[in-house]
Amino acid sequence: MSIRTILVDDEPLAIQGLELRLAAHDDVEIIAKCQNGREAISAIKTHKPDLVFLDIQMPGFDGFSVVQGLMDVEPPLFVFVTAYSDHAIRAFEAQATDYLMKPVEEARLADTLDRVRQRLSERQSVGEAEKLKEVLAEHAPQAAAEMGDGGDSVNASRFEKMINIKDRGQIFRVDVDTIERIDAAGDYMCIYTGDNTLILRETMKDLEKRLDPRRFQRIHRSTIVNLDLVKQVKPHTNGECFLVLDSGASVKVSRSYRDVVARFVH
Repeated sequence: MSIRTILVDDEPLAIQGLELRLAAHDDVEIIAKCQNGREAISAIKTHKPDLVFLDIQMPGFDGFSVVQGLMDVEPPLFVFVTAYSDHAIRAFEAQATDYLMKPVEEARLADTLDRVRQRLSERQSVGEAEKLKEVLAEHAPQAAAEMGDGGDSVNASRFEKMINIKDRGQIFRVDVDTIERIDAAGDYMCIYTGDNTLILRETMKDLEKRLDPRRFQRIHRSTIVNLDLVKQVKPHTNGECFLVLDSGASVKVSRSYRDVVARFVH
């Protein structure tokens, strides 16, 4: 599968350097190159690429403005490329797939592309599953209903009991029972236990697959909580609510996830 890619940078030499390094990866097809944010938004909406390498600091529309300008379309995967490391946290908050420092190292770029391939494969799998459900719903409603009910018979033994987290040069063995909540920042997860906070390099989607959904539920686009450690539910005026955890932390349940959590928390 070809990864249709757009390069965005106001420095022509930076685009040339990245293009040269990407040439070593046969499945990467560069379909457009842009030198400013406005060009990038137009090219992305026109070409609908799989992947965009996006410089952050550009005159006019910076990289973050480009992402904001695409809120009305299905976004591609973004990899931010910059000379300044202080943008890293904001890049992950913008749901970037990865963050590369200039000059881009070939080994680091290869790791990034592996991550991109995995994310694209997951997207394709989800799309194919949805198409199958649509076909079944039309031609075999009973089979579609059974397929939809499959998630209820969860085999708890296939979920992780311990998670290894490499953080600050050490490997921590974390008992999932002690995990209170998980916050996402792009492809990094902040894992909160009773007395510690650890950083795990993994996507929210991948981490969810490893945790028992009867205990760990997403309550916000970027937050998972351990329902066993919820001690209080506090309604909020705008239809949202807050969960108070054993540690005393209070986390917001967005309106779109409120009904999911209500089935578990009484």
